[in-house]
Amino acid sequence: MTTDLYPAARDLLGQLVSFDTTSRDSNLALIQWVEGYLAHLGIPSRRVPNADGTKSNLMATIGPAAAGGVVLSGHTDVVPVDGQPWRTDPFSVVERDGRLYGRGTCDMKGFLALALAAAPELARATLSKPVHLAFSYDEEIGCLGAPAMIEEIRASLPAPAYVVVGEPTNMEAVNGHKGIATFHVTVTGREAHSSQPHLGVSAVMEATRLMASLNALAARLEAQADPASPFTPKWPTLTIGMVHGGTAHNIIARECTFVFDLRCPPPLTPETVIAPFLAEAEALDRALKSRAPEAGVVVELHTNVPPFAPEPGGAAEAFARRLAGDNGPPRVVAYAAEAGQFQGAGFSTVICGPGSIDQAHQPDEYVEVSQMQRGAQFMRRLIEWASEG
Repeated sequence: MTTDLYPAARDLLGQLVSFDTTSRDSNLALIQWVEGYLAHLGIPSRRVPNADGTKSNLMATIGPAAAGGVVLSGHTDVVPVDGQPWRTDPFSVVERDGRLYGRGTCDMKGFLALALAAAPELARATLSKPVHLAFSYDEEIGCLGAPAMIEEIRASLPAPAYVVVGEPTNMEAVNGHKGIATFHVTVTGREAHSSQPHLGVSAVMEATRLMASLNALAARLEAQADPASPFTPKWPTLTIGMVHGGTAHNIIARECTFVFDLRCPPPLTPETVIAPFLAEAEALDRALKSRAPEAGVVVELHTNVPPFAPEPGGAAEAFARRLAGDNGPPRVVAYAAEAGQFQGAGFSTVICGPGSIDQAHQPDEYVEVSQMQRGAQFMRRLIEWASEG
């Protein structure tokens, strides 16, 4: 007997959203709850924690210890709601006009809820192929949790045939995404009275030189865009997201920091694209030290998430298209995800999940009920696939 998985997924989504798993905080309360839910179904799970134990990935296998299964992958963390004009409690799911509102409903607890809604039937069925759950932490701040979990999958599981990363794609198969590298730049100068700039080194004014260089680089990347690129935008994008510096208007600034991100489509790498800027930063570092030994420039690479490239033959893509009933054209996305990390580890990978990235990270984030229902049909077909002899 088959049942509609959507009602259970709706209830589970409410439970998952109720946990504030903003990336700056721990996700352990949610992980513990999922562990209990799976244990009640007789499904064992195991954690892959971070270094200090404050956060954890969670892995579980339903079905035989056999090769050829599928990994359902999703992240448990969400972005902050600080300063956003929400009309409802972001950590309670509210249904209105065919939409389910709440932080993470779209990105991406909706997919986690669908996977967990399928778990009871998967646990009762006689499966010929395993279904692996892989829930990660800290995706939103650089896909930090997935690498250790992926290594655990490689080391401890019979090789899965497919990985489905459930980022919001309107339940359509996506076979590529850009990578993202984030850089922190610190310019150190020397403080002095603003009436005596010859005695100091303004970190703020020197930092503006570097920011102007990045602005020019961003313009060149756009001008050199490959017209055949399937991405939107077609070029590598470079944006400065945060700037901090100075103490007062009448003090030559001792320090200025700024953060930028670079999103490269495959096969470009951030190391190649950013090389001219790094050379300029090194030259400025030497020049500043010649004026004040304590001055200088430090450029730090904080995160570097690899791109996800369309796979020749696309086994995982074909699998997801079959389950989603998707006959559309090939698709790529501009955002970064854990798919590139799975692909880099040798897994055939696809992105497919409920909701639209247009609603992600927004106040009043939502996923449409119809998207969750399509996701429930996807999971229904996945159960049938896993049960085939």
